[in-house]
Amino acid sequence: MTAQLIDGKKISQERLQLVSAAVAKRLESGLRAPCLAVVLVGDNPASAVYVRNKKSACQKCGIRSLSYELPASTSQEDLLKLIDELNGNAEVDGILVQLPLPEGLDSQAVLERIHPDKDVDGFHPYNVGRLVVKMPLMRPCTPKGVMTLLEAYGIDPKGKKAVVVGASNIVGRPQALELLLARATVTICHSATENLDKEVGAADIVVVGVGIPNFVKGEWIKPGAVVIDVGINRLEDGSLCGDVEFDVAKERAGMITPVPGGVGPMTIATLLENTLHAATLHD
Repeated sequence: MTAQLIDGKKISQERLQLVSAAVAKRLESGLRAPCLAVVLVGDNPASAVYVRNKKSACQKCGIRSLSYELPASTSQEDLLKLIDELNGNAEVDGILVQLPLPEGLDSQAVLERIHPDKDVDGFHPYNVGRLVVKMPLMRPCTPKGVMTLLEAYGIDPKGKKAVVVGASNIVGRPQALELLLARATVTICHSATENLDKEVGAADIVVVGVGIPNFVKGEWIKPGAVVIDVGINRLEDGSLCGDVEFDVAKERAGMITPVPGGVGPMTIATLLENTLHAATLHD
C-alpha cells in the first residue's frame, strides 16, 4: 500500500491565510503591521532563495519586511552592531539572520545577541530553555512546523514511539522536545548510534534531518509508520531529494512528507506565525 502524502504546501497556505487574517484584524483595530528584519550576509545562492521566499510570504500576509544584505567581508563587530540596532528598534518585531554565515563569523554569538522576544527562529538558548520547561516563548520554526503538520493530519504523538534522526540545535534537539511535550516516547539518533536501522524500524513516527541524501533507507521503515523528512538536498542533476529513500519508504509508510513540498513550506509559515506572535508581545 502506498503511503498517504502529507501536503506541506496545502497546510502552509492554510496557516498563512490565518496569519493574513490576523494581520488584517490588527490593522483594523489601529495596531501596526508586524515587522520582520531579515539579515543576509554573503552571497550563498541557497540562502538568497530562502530569503526571497520569506520576503514574498511576508508581502502576501501583510507583514512588513526589512532587508539587510551585507557582504561576506562583514566583520563580527559590524554584524553584532546591526543586531543591537534592530533589537533597539521598536518597529521591528522579529529578527532573522539567515544561516549559514560566511566563514569567520561566529553564528552562535550572533544568534545569542538577538533579543529572545525578537528571536522568531527560536534559536536563542533562552527560548530553547523555555521549551524544555514547557513554557515556550518562541518555538523553533521547523520543529513547530512538523508538529503543525502532524496535528493537521490527525496524528497524535501521545504514547507513540518517535525516533528523531539527527541531533542539530536547529531541528533534531528541539524536535525531540516538541515530541516529548506531546507525550511521545522519544529516541534521538545521531552519528554514534548503533543499529540505526533497528531504531528506525521500531518507530511509529520518524523525523529525519541529517542533510545526507537518502540516508534513511526505505526498508528500515516500520509498516504504517509516519515519516517526516526534513532534509532537502540538491543532487548533481539539479533535482531535489530528502534524507529518506522516498520511493521505497512510501511503499511501507502509512503517511510520508514529499521533498520538496513537505516540511519546507511549513518552516516559512511558522516563521510568519512567530513574527505575528512577537508583534503581540510588543503591543
